[in-house]
Amino acid sequence: MNMPDHAVVSRDEWIAARKRHLLREKALTRMRDELSAERRALPWVRVEKPYTFHTLEGEKSLSDLFGANSQLVIYHFMLAPGQDEGCVGCSLLADHLEGAVVHLEHHDVSVSMVSRAPLADIQRYRARMGWEIPWVSSHGSDFNYDFNVAFTPEQVASGKVDYNYQAIKPWGEDAHGTSVFYKDADGHVFHTYSSYGRGGEAVLGTYAVLDMTPKGRNESGPGGDLVDWVKRHDSYDDAPQTARRCCG
Repeated sequence: MNMPDHAVVSRDEWIAARKRHLLREKALTRMRDELSAERRALPWVRVEKPYTFHTLEGEKSLSDLFGANSQLVIYHFMLAPGQDEGCVGCSLLADHLEGAVVHLEHHDVSVSMVSRAPLADIQRYRARMGWEIPWVSSHGSDFNYDFNVAFTPEQVASGKVDYNYQAIKPWGEDAHGTSVFYKDADGHVFHTYSSYGRGGEAVLGTYAVLDMTPKGRNESGPGGDLVDWVKRHDSYDDAPQTARRCCG
């Protein structure tokens, strides 16, 4: 019988090993709770600059995106002007956010994705993916540039941009990230948190499941990350080709 190159033990030995590992898991859970509390205690920055977003309901301000809630989570989705398809990794994250929106909206948190692409391009891709998550355009606005997820051609040409709180070599004019805002009773908006790079993994339940499997993430291709295996959900060889919901 062809056995994997891995330790195989009795049930009692497995239980003992599992209990030892459980201690580490519990320590990580407690540390995550402490880190979350520390995150909530970070100082805020009042957003003074006016931003305009193009939406299906017309132009809206950053304050308008909150709707009736006092908290707003924005995912900076990589879809630039002239692109036909959104970023593969961003599309995977949007798949996860899609099911969470209804629950978050009923717990004082509004969610929106923001891209630099014109609204018509966003709507075209959104309809293809079958998403109903709010998604607005910052086309013509400094919003994505100010939150360090978009870079001018001159910045890219310089070979160095500010991303994830450090200077890095850019891979293009757009990057991904998550920004969080709070609006007080007087309507003042505050920037409370932004996360970039692997910070987005906190939303990816797919990774949480893979991390429990024997092979783990198994990202062994040239990219060394999800680009080695993830496809847009309608692009897998066996993906259903039925018409998707229309996003209105």
